[in-house]
Amino acid sequence: MPDRLHFTDIDEANVMIAGDPLALLVGFALDQQVSVQKAFAGPLVLRERLGAFDADTLAAADLEPVFRERPAVHRYPGSMAKRVRELAVHLRDRYDGDAARVWTDAADTAELRANLAALPGFGEMKIKALGSVLAKHFGVEAANGLVPPHPTLGDVDSSAALAEYQAAKRLHKAEWSKTPVAG
Repeated sequence: MPDRLHFTDIDEANVMIAGDPLALLVGFALDQQVSVQKAFAGPLVLRERLGAFDADTLAAADLEPVFRERPAVHRYPGSMAKRVRELAVHLRDRYDGDAARVWTDAADTAELRANLAALPGFGEMKIKALGSVLAKHFGVEAANGLVPPHPTLGDVDSSAALAEYQAAKRLHKAEWSKTPVAG
């Protein structure tokens, strides 16, 4: 297990997402319509504001005011507060609050894919990105089959690598937006 993931500019957040499977999942849940840095700093902000960070706390709390407090945890505080709460409830009810069981309980790639797909807000792109992180940073064998051929956060192992990944992603999005849609 890595001692930190280099997804934010805040070392404490990087350590948290590497050491706390719930923080890693919440970071991925928040990784939408905000920078990677903002998304993966979210768990640390939530822990600071709530005084605790576990599935029971997140499932029981009224997260919307916590998300809206300035600076906001996410640019869409209402919908993301709801998503994080739904994720926490799912983890509490299905895995007794132990987020790592999402992957440690998976016997193979198909089961891991199903476990990840069942998480609120986790579509194919997040499944591949999280699978890549699990395979490349945490040595989760069942995740190897989820790693896509293109770069993902799983390839980020330093601040410089994060900057390179984000630049390549922006370029890819720009190229993709120029592609005419068949119809």
